[in-house]
Amino acid sequence: MDFVKNNFFGLALCFFIAVVSLYFGKLVPVVGGPVFGILLGMTITLFLNDKSSLQPGINFTSKKILQYAVILLGFGMNLTSVIKVGFLSLPIIISTIATSLTVAYIMYKLLKMERNISVLIGVGSSICGGSAIAATSPVVNAKDEEIAQAIAVIFLFNVIAALIFPTLGSLIGLSNDGFGLFAGTAINDTSSVTAATTVWDNIHSSNTLAFGTIVKLTRTLAIIPITLILAYIYAKRNLHNTTDDKKVNITKIFPFFILFFVLASIITTAFDLSPVLTDNIKELSKFFIIMAMAAIGLNTNIVKLVKTGSKPIFMGFSCWVAIAAISLVMQYVLRIL
Repeated sequence: MDFVKNNFFGLALCFFIAVVSLYFGKLVPVVGGPVFGILLGMTITLFLNDKSSLQPGINFTSKKILQYAVILLGFGMNLTSVIKVGFLSLPIIISTIATSLTVAYIMYKLLKMERNISVLIGVGSSICGGSAIAATSPVVNAKDEEIAQAIAVIFLFNVIAALIFPTLGSLIGLSNDGFGLFAGTAINDTSSVTAATTVWDNIHSSNTLAFGTIVKLTRTLAIIPITLILAYIYAKRNLHNTTDDKKVNITKIFPFFILFFVLASIITTAFDLSPVLTDNIKELSKFFIIMAMAAIGLNTNIVKLVKTGSKPIFMGFSCWVAIAAISLVMQYVLRIL
């Protein structure tokens, strides 16, 4: 009862914002519900003079509901399908991820940016946008404003990619599978991959949507090693900054929600769960992500976000261009183009 009493109003507000954002996200899929959630949350918080009764529920949503969303995301990953496509796309996926993380690190040093925002943009650009940011933010103890800024940067280049990549692919002369690989490895968010491949299919009367989506899901699996590595690095750094000489305690730093994400994927694969069931679970996962983004928006100062936005945007742009270029170069090297 204490949990309900403390968290009800904040949870209810996040739920309401998520319902509205989900509706608008379906109307404008290239933008998507999570971005609408952040924008509505940031707008509403400007008019709230006292959030004390809302704050516990908002904080619970931005932290715990976000982790539950990542766990449920695992039920949408049939590892059999991922492995089949993975053999073809894995070299490109590894190359693009390595490139994005390298560029993000270079930009972090050159621009003297905050570490967390650099990590979130680098991981979000290289793996799977909002989902990767959702998975890594608890590991690096990111602030809600840092999460919101990273999501905003990723969203900007997702929209641009979804709009221009089909035309760019046609000009380059990509095959249907080639464009599926390009979209799946060079666009950050699943909804934007879906939007771009749908436009391509409409232009070329093809069926690239399914292939591009599976490439994107294969790329999503990189969440697992990345979060574990970051957990270890951050724990090691925190230990170094104290007088404690003990070794890193794996059980304390291990992000157990990632373990549940893996278990969910294994369950889906081992029991060959019906698409009817997994599709509903995926929709619930998406809704939880929108709720969490609404909570993050409610905790974000939009004025401060705008003032500090130029460096993160330049970093996101650099990662985005590098990923797109490497994806095409690797296809040429592997003779897929």
